[in-house]
Amino acid sequence: MQKPFDSGLVWFRRDLRTDDNSALCQALQQCRRVYCVFIFDRDILDPLPKADRRVEFIRASLVELDASLRSLASKPEAGLIVRQGVASELIPQLAQTLQVQAVFAAHDYEPQAIARDARVRGQLASLGIALHTCKDHVIFEGREVLTKTGTPYGVFTPYQRAWLAKLQAHPLRIQDSAPLASSLATRPLEFQQAVPELHALGFETTNLAELKIPTGASGARRLFEEFFERMDQYHETRDFPAVKGPSYLSVHLRFGTVSIRKLVATALQRSLAGSRGATVWLSELVWREFYFQILANFPHVSSGAFKPEYNAIRWERGPHAQALFQAWCAGRTGYPLVDAAMLQLNQTGYMHNRLRMVAGSFLVKDLGIDWRWGESYFAEKLNDFDLAANNGGWQWVASSGCDAQPWFRIFNPVSQSEKFDPEGKFIRRYLPQLAALPNAAVHAPWKARPLELSSAGVELGGNYPQPLVMHDEARALTLQRYAVVKKAR
Repeated sequence: MQKPFDSGLVWFRRDLRTDDNSALCQALQQCRRVYCVFIFDRDILDPLPKADRRVEFIRASLVELDASLRSLASKPEAGLIVRQGVASELIPQLAQTLQVQAVFAAHDYEPQAIARDARVRGQLASLGIALHTCKDHVIFEGREVLTKTGTPYGVFTPYQRAWLAKLQAHPLRIQDSAPLASSLATRPLEFQQAVPELHALGFETTNLAELKIPTGASGARRLFEEFFERMDQYHETRDFPAVKGPSYLSVHLRFGTVSIRKLVATALQRSLAGSRGATVWLSELVWREFYFQILANFPHVSSGAFKPEYNAIRWERGPHAQALFQAWCAGRTGYPLVDAAMLQLNQTGYMHNRLRMVAGSFLVKDLGIDWRWGESYFAEKLNDFDLAANNGGWQWVASSGCDAQPWFRIFNPVSQSEKFDPEGKFIRRYLPQLAALPNAAVHAPWKARPLELSSAGVELGGNYPQPLVMHDEARALTLQRYAVVKKAR
């Protein structure tokens, strides 16, 4: 079959794999020669802290991607071109240097990325080069799943029903780039360089290796194979942070080192075979897509409440609010489960999903802090940070989002702790100063008897803080704070 383009350039972004990669397959199908590039975009990197696990994860994954491309091509001189600079400038320059007729990339859905791609498209067009983008990061995007009246969904359950029905009507197509890999081109000599070391990018080594977070497509594959063995129990284990319940694939989904189509296909197959765990896990993957379509169809959520009336809430302000927020960030609230959750985030870049809800609810509804402060902190710290999911999760706990928990529903951090970490195993892992407390006291040390505290070596206000607030009092203040929403209806 005659291919329409002599040469093309695949721009990898959040699809760092060769397996079932839509943009790569499209380029190989349409071009006689295909080059591949990744840009360390200064617009994204410059605001980051100099020790950032995400940059280290990306760099390690690129080393594997480069090796995979060279192996597929059976040419050691093929592989990945890696550049550092402003992507919207470098991509048109590189496309012109390589004399390609088309650039291929997977869709990116965040506002900053959409604006970047628009600039790139315009500059490429002025050079007579086409930009072809395709869906890869989700099963259904934008307006592909709509209500019967043609409007986007704002409630999850009917969205999930429609999503599953559409999936069954449009079976997944897994793409294999191997049969076309001979079209992968030899890089020009000036671009035959190894992936830059972290220090060359201006970043420092983190504790990523110490945490044993597997990187690249091979790391994602190992994690999924291990999760598959316990997928059937997912519905029973997923809420307990001391138990190995989740898939731990979120960072791989974020950077595309795993194919969402393969994950969904496996989960659907197991679900249809009667696995309750697989059904619940599939539902979590649909939640991810739900938040992507919310961001696409209601872009105002990136800066304000999905439900505008919630913008009228008066949050705590001033030095006292800053002090409360800093205590929350540091894991010094006096509520052990919240503190352990924040320490897990700070030390590992990961937070268990149940704890994201508990810690988020505590910030917003116990401390009265604007949910956007928490959203920004998570955006800086989470390895798996994704604007759509992070925003959706924070608006869920703040009750300002689509299909969120009711504003008058306020998590009790102590009862959540007793229910989901009953033996205090997770708390003791991150708060060793509380390790000797009996199980009954570890969830609320301020309620412990003085003898229990002294024999456990716990000094409230010393090696562990007194509670910042009393939950019942904070709850009453939150109900008053949210009354403005009730009046607006």
